[in-house]
Amino acid sequence: MDEERGGGQPVQVPALCVEGAVERIVFHNADNAYTVAALKPPDSTHEVIIVGNFGDVRPGEQLRVEGQYIVDKKYGRQFRVERFEMTLPETTAAIEKYLSSGLVRGIGAAYAKRLVRHFGAELFSVIDAQPERLREVEGIGAKRSEMIRQGWSEHRALRDIIMFLQQHGMTQTFAARIYKQYGEHAIEQIKTNPYQLAIDVRGIGFKSADALAQKMGIPVESVERCKAGVYFILQELAGEGHCYYPADPLIERAAATLEVEQELVITAINALKADNHVVLELLPDKTRAVYLRQLHAHEVGAAGLIARLMATGKLFPKISAATELDEFEKQFHFELASNQKLAVTTALAGGVLVITGGPGTGKTTIIKAILRILRKAGVIVLLAAPTGRAAKRMTELAHHPAATIHRLLQYSFRDGGWQRNARNPLKADFVIVDEASMIDIGLAHALLRAVPATSSLIFVGDIDQLPSVGPGNFLRDLIDSGVVPVVRLNEIFRQARQSLIVRNAHRVNTGRQPVLAAPEGRSASTPSGAGQRVRHQASDFYFFEAEEPERALEIIRQLVRERIPAKFGFASAADIQVITPMHRGVIGAQNLNREIQQMLNPSGSALERGTGVLRAGDKVMQVENNYDKDVFNGDIGIITTIDREDQCLKVNFDGRIVRYEFNEVDEIELAYAVTVHKSQGSEYRAVIMPVHTTHFIMLQRNLLYTGITRGKSLVCLVGQPRAVRMAVDNVSSVPRHSALNQRLAQLAALNS
Repeated sequence: MDEERGGGQPVQVPALCVEGAVERIVFHNADNAYTVAALKPPDSTHEVIIVGNFGDVRPGEQLRVEGQYIVDKKYGRQFRVERFEMTLPETTAAIEKYLSSGLVRGIGAAYAKRLVRHFGAELFSVIDAQPERLREVEGIGAKRSEMIRQGWSEHRALRDIIMFLQQHGMTQTFAARIYKQYGEHAIEQIKTNPYQLAIDVRGIGFKSADALAQKMGIPVESVERCKAGVYFILQELAGEGHCYYPADPLIERAAATLEVEQELVITAINALKADNHVVLELLPDKTRAVYLRQLHAHEVGAAGLIARLMATGKLFPKISAATELDEFEKQFHFELASNQKLAVTTALAGGVLVITGGPGTGKTTIIKAILRILRKAGVIVLLAAPTGRAAKRMTELAHHPAATIHRLLQYSFRDGGWQRNARNPLKADFVIVDEASMIDIGLAHALLRAVPATSSLIFVGDIDQLPSVGPGNFLRDLIDSGVVPVVRLNEIFRQARQSLIVRNAHRVNTGRQPVLAAPEGRSASTPSGAGQRVRHQASDFYFFEAEEPERALEIIRQLVRERIPAKFGFASAADIQVITPMHRGVIGAQNLNREIQQMLNPSGSALERGTGVLRAGDKVMQVENNYDKDVFNGDIGIITTIDREDQCLKVNFDGRIVRYEFNEVDEIELAYAVTVHKSQGSEYRAVIMPVHTTHFIMLQRNLLYTGITRGKSLVCLVGQPRAVRMAVDNVSSVPRHSALNQRLAQLAALNS
């Protein structure tokens, strides 16, 4: 804080220092680590309200803060923190409170009391130097003493990371993730290459890593900085779905981001090529492409394996498609459409096939028909899908076991990756993969490596849905190559035509405005307000108009808590899924989760963390692949237990209990509301989706289409008719840079 004297020259006021224990957290912003907390000095009866960006501290922690007292017009006298450090408590009472807060795995309130009673103020030195002595305390055996030793070691390492980050001007928000990635050697790793943080740690961008590097003295124009910057930008572009990026726009983007000359970027790209981190290639369409090495290997490998599958003869009995189709129709008492028959006939000929179509066009019926005919002939068939929910649905509909692709290929982190591969292929004559639009190039390559050349492979999916979250445009590239046989299903069956969900999905997909059925049987219309008005006494698709986001939020709350359960008998958490275009905002996933959690699960055993609170009974989603735990991005479960003493929580994923240490909980997040991208491959009994102009960046046709098609029995849109119009009319999307289609066409031309 500066003050002015005499001639107006600013004078720096020396920083004041306050020490004490954190009594409670008043406010915490997870985005920028801004925190308001109550600090209790040891020799005072009054609390000091401290404010600043000092992150995810918890009640019981001891802080030494430097800064100045300020007077806030609204909140009064506060201490603004400019610098802080964590200190260990010294009195037995403070030590007991510190450990009772669950900071150290293995120590809860009961054990904290016993340990302090036995060791007093010497407890910390005992844990550090003589952890075996912990067994002197009643109830602590070898297992718990080792748990406490490890927990204390992790806690000390995490504190060191926090202080290191603070000294270099970086928020401690990511300290737990950094520790999880690098362990006790985290600080050494950061000092060796701070830019690695941007690559390895989710949430840390290049700018944050670069700011840290600058404070550590790395020059702005160093080649190493530019190499790290280009590599990170390519990683960022892969996160946006690109397998490669054209050289010229990449150079321009990198030069602008790094604020260096383009010549230095070119030098950095060539250095990355020399280090085998990137691949430079002139594509068949003459694009100068820059690939991350692994993505290049995936794309080239996938193209070669598909070409091999298509060129190799198949070993299975000859089947009369006409005879089998006739028997299938007689058994199930309905007639397949011409394109459905074409799909089955083409599949029974063997090879590689793509079957694509929207909701209600009979994709599941085709899978059933192909499966029944092949199994009758003694052919071994495997079914798979990209997500657990999609595989479960496939199992239920096809009456045949289906697995996620990861489980089918037996991925094991401990054993070095995919256990099913070219050396240990799948034992199957046919592999059928549903929800293929979700498959990225890496997963496609892994699957193709495990499929024997003499096997056949069928991809089933809706090409008009959102593309995969990961890089590539696999299903569309197969279709666009002109090489792989494709059957398009375009006839909506009579039973499906009775569903307004299905009809509206197809209207949106063909650029027509959906019929927005008003609730309670009131009249409905298209968003333009023109045309025939339709009255729906009983519908599976409703529109609730809300001009303001706050009003949309209130309607969503009512629908989840009362209206849908009362009218349809659906369970608020288990059956109803809110999906939304974006993370941020009043009707973004983050705020919707907070609001719905507070409404459905407001109390009980809880774990506070930077992004909010997790409670026993909460609906959560896994947000990254964890091969050790056998849970994958998009899996949804329910928290069953939160154990502060053992510092773990447990989640029930469809009957399977998975344990998470507290330092692993950033892998899960609340799932009362999820983004449309995260909902891919899933089907829910009831879907509520806000469609509002505050999400204008994401209002696109394929996003609205994907959202609508997630609902099985009920879809409720909440928002503005003009936002629906915007989404339907907006077909512009950033094209993904992938060259699998070019490679397939080139290989086909060479082999012809």
